[in-house]
Amino acid sequence: MVPGASAVGVAYPGAMPLLDAVVIEPTAPHTGSVVWLHGLGASGHDFEPVIPWLRRPDLRFVLPHAPERPVTINGGYVMPSWYDIRTLAAGPEREDDAQIAESAGLVRDLIAAEIARGIPSSRIALIGFSQGAALTLHTGLRHPEPLAGLGVLSGYLLVEDRIEREATEANRATPLLFCHGTLDEVVSVSRGRKAHARMTGSGRSAEWHDWPMGHEVVGEEIEVIAGWLGRVLP
Repeated sequence: MVPGASAVGVAYPGAMPLLDAVVIEPTAPHTGSVVWLHGLGASGHDFEPVIPWLRRPDLRFVLPHAPERPVTINGGYVMPSWYDIRTLAAGPEREDDAQIAESAGLVRDLIAAEIARGIPSSRIALIGFSQGAALTLHTGLRHPEPLAGLGVLSGYLLVEDRIEREATEANRATPLLFCHGTLDEVVSVSRGRKAHARMTGSGRSAEWHDWPMGHEVVGEEIEVIAGWLGRVLP
């Protein structure tokens, strides 16, 4: 565990208990927050070692643990998952729509908790990896208040047919960061590029970076994320 980190259930006076999370408190005056969503079968601890490399002692990092649920493509095995993935085939039945909506609500609760701490929504960024990246993009585009930025690491689109109908004007100008591995064997780079093209095609500001890597995060990518955070949360 990195210095300053705690693995706790985040809760606030008068609020319902939130998702259990690894919380890394700022060691300088608190100027912003980052909610970072892990991938399928992982936990909030996955990106805990990355935080010191971002060199942002003024930010509070909340790394929640996804609910545990059966995952169809993994033989129904129960594991941390933001939503069930029923099939690898493209189409509206690939993911569980109700569970996507449920997890998006849990993320909104985490954002609301940071706002309750005195951090405006415009100083809160969402970042996610893989399944967490898909949920980051899904939730951020639909959030009713402007967010600082959405980081989509090895991610893809969810419920594509409803994006423009459900997206809010509040986050139309929110900066987006897409990072992907060209050798990704889990989420193909074509899915990431499709999501990026969909965003730029609708007039949104979206960076794209890729590396010859698999389904992972590499040092060069961490440096890109650090630079992006410096721009969206200066």
